[in-house]
Amino acid sequence: MPATPQPESQGASQPSARPVRCPSCRREHAYEPSVFPCPCGASLKVPLLRGGVPVQVRFRSWEDSWLSMRCPSCGRSEQWPQPEFTCSCGATVRLPVDTDRRPVPIAPPKPPPVQRPAVQHPAGQQPPVVPPPVARRPAPSRPPFVPHPVRTSEDAILAAARYLEWLGFGTLEVSDSQDREGVCLLGSTVVAQVDTWTEPADLRAVECLWLNTLHADELQPVMFTLAGYNQESRNRADQLLVALFELDLEGVPQPVNSAARELLRTGGSN
Repeated sequence: MPATPQPESQGASQPSARPVRCPSCRREHAYEPSVFPCPCGASLKVPLLRGGVPVQVRFRSWEDSWLSMRCPSCGRSEQWPQPEFTCSCGATVRLPVDTDRRPVPIAPPKPPPVQRPAVQHPAGQQPPVVPPPVARRPAPSRPPFVPHPVRTSEDAILAAARYLEWLGFGTLEVSDSQDREGVCLLGSTVVAQVDTWTEPADLRAVECLWLNTLHADELQPVMFTLAGYNQESRNRADQLLVALFELDLEGVPQPVNSAARELLRTGGSN
């Protein structure tokens, strides 16, 4: 039965990170559980067991990598990844979850109050200065993208690699895909799956790609397909912020979700 998140107590202060000792090398880390978005807009954080002993993951299974939780805002039951991290010694460490507590939604920051300028001011007194709004990250200046027509699977891989380099992700390495037919393109800040199946990408394909970015900081998951995505995979990608692109025959990746459109706007970093 899935757990149900509950709102944080008003005024309650909770530490953002907790010390965790690696069971393999005994090195101490400051661990903070990741925040995961629900489709309704709520952000959830998995509750850790107070005083629980971390364990080293030696054999990973698909079922053991996920938790079932229920959102307190919309009541939706979803699968969320187990709280884990990779120690510098190479061990994957999993933290025990408090199944008696309900995962905690993270409240969004409150907007600053709007200052209304006074109609009249005493002589010699200046009106209050209203700070300018925070500007969005400007879109980088890029030359026009030169596509590579797609006729074969190798063409699709080349088109995706050329597109990622055009976005600014720099040199990429090619690795075999472990889930579906295709390859992975690996960069310093990106992990991209190029799916060359003739069937739409499914939920598992999106989750497998996202798991490849779980233990590294600032790794952007990106997926390219020739056959599109089913609805489950689109919903999951929106939750996990996986950028979805669909390749057309001209070799131009078309953004499918908001994460892909934002990536197209801001680009990557070398």
